Amino acid sequence: MSGSPPRPPGIRGRLRRFRPRTRPRYTGPSFNRLIPNILTMLGLCAGLSAIRLAIDAQWAKAAALVVVAAAIDGLDGRLARLLKATSRFGAEFDSLSDFLCFGVAPGLILYLWSLHGSGGIGYAPCILFAVCSALRLARFNASIVEVAAVPLVGPPPKPAFAQSFFTGVPAPAGAGLALFPLFAALAFEEWNLPGLTAAMRHPAVCAAVLVLVGGLMVSTLPTWSFKNFKIRAEVVLPLLLGVGVYVAVLVTEPWAALAAGGLIYGGMLPFSARSYLRLKREAETMLEPLERSAEGRERQSAEAVPGEGRGDGPA
Repeated sequence: MSGSPPRPPGIRGRLRRFRPRTRPRYTGPSFNRLIPNILTMLGLCAGLSAIRLAIDAQWAKAAALVVVAAAIDGLDGRLARLLKATSRFGAEFDSLSDFLCFGVAPGLILYLWSLHGSGGIGYAPCILFAVCSALRLARFNASIVEVAAVPLVGPPPKPAFAQSFFTGVPAPAGAGLALFPLFAALAFEEWNLPGLTAAMRHPAVCAAVLVLVGGLMVSTLPTWSFKNFKIRAEVVLPLLLGVGVYVAVLVTEPWAALAAGGLIYGGMLPFSARSYLRLKREAETMLEPLERSAEGRERQSAEAVPGEGRGDGPA
């Protein structure tokens, strides 16, 4: 009947009220996989801000932001591998960020700081440094081979002993070496040494540093990557003490510590090349007996088959 009261809900209706709601499922990557790209974007913003501060003649802040970008660049790749969030997009995004932060920003900072008074001649080293940085990053991207997708494209993989070495000076280290005159000048300025400050700010010094570092970036010089670098047990304690001393100097005298870090890294380059050559000779020495044994087996198999390998078999 139309005037009858509604029936009370049954047991199923009462239980349906307390049933937990199902959360909607969204397609796409998780937030953890976006963290490395967010860090890369922060590094890119740091490089852009360094250029803007250099235009405003705030040299210390501009140099500090380049150092921050280098620190972020050292973290995003490792974090991507730790979170299993590596992708082709992340690699390309990181390379573009590296070009701006470590290829464009250092040269532009030095140009506005020192080289702008030399006109077009002072601008040429900045262009050369940026071009060398772009070539170095392009060569690095070309070495990334997707073996499963394109099995026959790209250069051959590196041997095992070369996995701990870069080819040429990497872009973040190149930016630190290029900004060595600015780091040293800021340290001398704090120590009230105007003569050394003016010497570091001379256009000839900045131009020579940019050209030299640009050449090191596009060179084939093997440099330590410090990713798979193993330390002997007896060297661990002195190394930790040295790092502690360097951090203490970095906190108290940051510009002097950064300038000293550039000198230390530059002094390590000949030793890294010597280490690479030593490992290469050891690998070749280990391969020689295997190659000789393989040649011997081929010769024996050729002699065992009539008419092959020699000319004395039956026609």
